[in-house]
Amino acid sequence: MSDLENTLLLETSKGKVTIALRPDLAPGHVARIKELAREGFYDGIIFHRVIAGFMAQTGCPKGTGTGNSKKPDLKAEFNPEPHVRGTCSMARTSAPNSANSQFFICFGDASFLNRQYTVWGQVTEGMDAIDALAKGEPPKNPDRIISMRVAADA
Repeated sequence: MSDLENTLLLETSKGKVTIALRPDLAPGHVARIKELAREGFYDGIIFHRVIAGFMAQTGCPKGTGTGNSKKPDLKAEFNPEPHVRGTCSMARTSAPNSANSQFFICFGDASFLNRQYTVWGQVTEGMDAIDALAKGEPPKNPDRIISMRVAADA
């Protein structure tokens, strides 16, 4: 954790997760994630879509995958970074510029998403906590983000 301003600390109901932010890849998306984290937006939000072998999605205030923050949607920042185990990327609708607050963490290779979704970070510690999240769309007893902080503020 050399760059505290670009490190996220997630406390989930399954344990701690550290994410290295990548402003070099997606400066607008990283700025939004940090802004929402600093506002406490993600605290208490569930992982509403967790598909074994694929990804865990969160960031919907409704807990259904149908909501976002009140902030405007983001312009896509698609980049060549691959979707692999631990990749953090923004969820969106079929419209490329519709990412807002929802994001997902990949369990494994998801190269079919490459250059179609904005990669903004990488889990550096705590993938075991992500692996342990309750599976389902939605899970019967979903896990949640207890708190999400920028390391510089912690």
